[in-house]
Parts: sequence; structure tokens; C-alpha cells
Amino acid sequence: MARKKLDLILENIEIEAVAAEGKALAHVDGTVVFVEFAVPGDIVNIRIIKKKKNYMEGFITEIVKPSPDRLEPFCEHFGVCGGCKWQPLPYALQLKAKQQQVYDQLVRIGHLEVPEITPIIGSDDTIFYRNKLEYSFASKRWVLQGEDPETIPENDKMGLGFHVSKFFDKVLDIKNCWLQKAPSNDIRLFVKRYAVEHGLEFFNIRENTGYLRNMFIRSTEAGEFMVILCFYYEDKEVREALLNALVEEFPQISSLYYIINQKLNDSISDQECLLYHGDECIVEHMENLNFRIGPKSFYQTNSKQAYKLYSVARDFAGLTGGEVVYDLYTGTGTIAQFVSSRASKVIGIEYVPEAIEDARINAQANGISNCTFFAGDMKDILTSSFVQEHGHPDVIILDPPRAGIHPDVAKVILEAAPDRMVYVSCNPASQARDLAVLCQDYIITDVQPVDMFPHTQHVENVCRLIRKQS
Repeated sequence: MARKKLDLILENIEIEAVAAEGKALAHVDGTVVFVEFAVPGDIVNIRIIKKKKNYMEGFITEIVKPSPDRLEPFCEHFGVCGGCKWQPLPYALQLKAKQQQVYDQLVRIGHLEVPEITPIIGSDDTIFYRNKLEYSFASKRWVLQGEDPETIPENDKMGLGFHVSKFFDKVLDIKNCWLQKAPSNDIRLFVKRYAVEHGLEFFNIRENTGYLRNMFIRSTEAGEFMVILCFYYEDKEVREALLNALVEEFPQISSLYYIINQKLNDSISDQECLLYHGDECIVEHMENLNFRIGPKSFYQTNSKQAYKLYSVARDFAGLTGGEVVYDLYTGTGTIAQFVSSRASKVIGIEYVPEAIEDARINAQANGISNCTFFAGDMKDILTSSFVQEHGHPDVIILDPPRAGIHPDVAKVILEAAPDRMVYVSCNPASQARDLAVLCQDYIITDVQPVDMFPHTQHVENVCRLIRKQS
């Protein structure tokens, strides 16, 4: 039996606050209503699309009266593109909401005992702050409101841009993105224009057909650019013509790779990246350190804020020069090397072999001899025997992916019993879950949120833990 479609519109509803997952909330007859793209103080009409016992979800059909705090979105793609949803929200209110998010996850929901949370560290740059973007090709782009699909010219039906929120197979053609500095936009537009003019087939993710799949653009603060173009199949003559045109048009590209990816997904972690032009890597600088960034390397996507984040982690570690430090989920060894001058020995562990290879090369190039790196699944490498072989950690720094740490890893950490821990997280919810386990034997002494992603709901958070006295 088909589910009956909701036909409920709520009128003249005042938005009260920013809620979780980037949404805002209001109350109607005691029931919470969640909507996107709203600012506290807005008076709006809402069409309800989901109605549960304790809450409703909907979208704004009309802003009856805008909040005095509401800003005009600066991006023409706002509301369709899945990113930068907080553009109408002043940056000070964004920071306030992220600070509240950390408090809610750790204290209100997680019931953890924490000290007063230090005010969030904001980003100096709120636009053009990302050093990495991924674009997808689509044989049929997202049709904008007011467009008639039947009258769209053939050469305008393809798209190169970002996936539309909640649609894995829908790509919004991006005209101008405010996330990465020039010439990122020009590179993307040139590739699309060249592909259309030369009849190169864009990918159809549902049918797994087409030639051009996706494209990555990476950059550094010093102005180096790496471009990675992914093709579904090899056509040497066509591929080389496109890559040569790209090199000729943009001498700023210091590293150009290509990938032939015939899988059913766009992940490149298991793909061979083939260098076509320029250097094997681009290099980011931090204090007196240089970090090689390859096509698969993990590096914090906001370079300036990464320095602030790592500075907090280093300060929280409280190193005096004689400690053994374990840097778990080390990536390309950035934190490990950043703290190495204040430790006697640093052990870095990371899942991606290419990242570990970069970490080793970086350490050698930086003249660092007290860092040792290991590649593999954390729960398989970090065992009691590993700790016995490589030394008891005085300090553990961990910066896991959004899912947090595996229970087996938490168990080994507790068995290793370091004096101090620094937990860096991009997801305060999973961080709170993990801290509840670690706080069997530890006390949280410091909490410092850091904003890495302006105009989004995402926030990094750093916690310092010390072992309880027996």
C-alpha cells in the first residue's frame, strides 16, 4: 500500500535556534520542527515532509520575515549544492553554534565530566580556505528550478561539479565555487569546456558508462597546484590531448596525475595514480617543516587552521623532551613531526601505505630521526606485543576518522596506560562515545574546539586527558 503523502504547511513559524547536523529548529504546539537554511529569528512557512511522534522535518517555502541576523548568501549555488549551508548565518553565530555542539555531545548527551570548554578558535579565512576539492562529471546534470529539461541545449546537459545533497547520482554543474583559491575554478571550467567541445563523454553513475569520471584539485598556501583526472577507461590519444591542453593552459599546475578507474565507485585509495606531468608531490610548509602531499595523501583541508589545531595538540601533550609519543592515525605524519622536537621518540601508525611512505620521506627531508612509522589497520597493529616491542607510550595523540576508534584500539590504549592523551576529533559525537570508555581510567582536563570548515556545521575538537591516580 502506498504511503500517504503529507500535505501539511505550517505558517508564520519563528526559528528559535541552530540545531544539530546544520539544521535549525522551532517548536509548534510542543513539537520540535527541524528545517535547513534557516537563521534564528526568521519567520517562515514550512512544508512538512516527515512527521514523527516527537518531531517533524520540513523545508522553508517562504521567508515571511527574515531575521535581523540573516545574511544574503554569497554563492549562486546556495541551497542546491550540498555544501556551505550556513552562509546566511553570521560567522560569530556559526562559531557559537559549533561551541554549543561540542558541549551538547560531550556533556548534555555524553554525560561526561569536563572543565569549562575553551572558546572556539575561529578561522581567519572564511572563503577560499580549502586545499582540496573533488568534482564529479555527470552526463545529465542537475536541472535547476525554472529550467525545462526538454529545451536545454545538448552541449549544456552535462555537468562538472558537486553532488546534490541527498542524491548520490545527481551532480550540480558549478559555475563558481568559493572554497578554493584561483585558479581552481578556471581549471574546472576549462576541463568542462574542452570536454564538451571535443565530444568527450561524461560519466553516468547509474549505468556506469562514459569516459570522464571525476577530478581532484589540491593546492598549497605557497600556490602549488596538483590536478588528478580520473577516466573510466583508457584512450591514450584522447587522454593525452586533454592533459596536454591542461598543462599548456595552466603552467601553475606543478603536478598532474591521471587514473584509470573501472570500479563501481569513485574512491581512489586502491587505484594506481599515474604521474603525467611535473612533480610527484606538492609541498605544504608549517613552521620549519615541509610536508609532501601526494595524490592520496591525507592533509587537513584548511592548511592555516591545521597549524592552529596541531599547535593546540602539541600544547596539550605537555612534552618536555623525554617522552615516548604514539601518534595514532598519523596520516602523512604531520602531528608526529610537529611534536618530534619536544619528544625523545615518536611512533606513527596509519592505515594508508602511501601516506606512511610520504611520512617517512617527509621525516627524512625534515632531518627528523626520532619518528618511526607503521602502515596497517590500527586494531591489527596496535597490540600489547607492539607496545612491548616499541616502548611504553608516555603520551598518546589520536586523530581518528569520523567513526572514531575501534573498541579493540581503546582496550589496548587503556592497557598501555599513557600518562596523558590528546584526542583530536572531527566528530564530537563519536569522540564523546570513545571518551566515555577512556574515562574509566582518565580525566578530561581541557577541551578546545577549532573551526576548520566555515559555513558548515562541522567542527574539530581537541581534548586533553590525564590518567587517574591509583
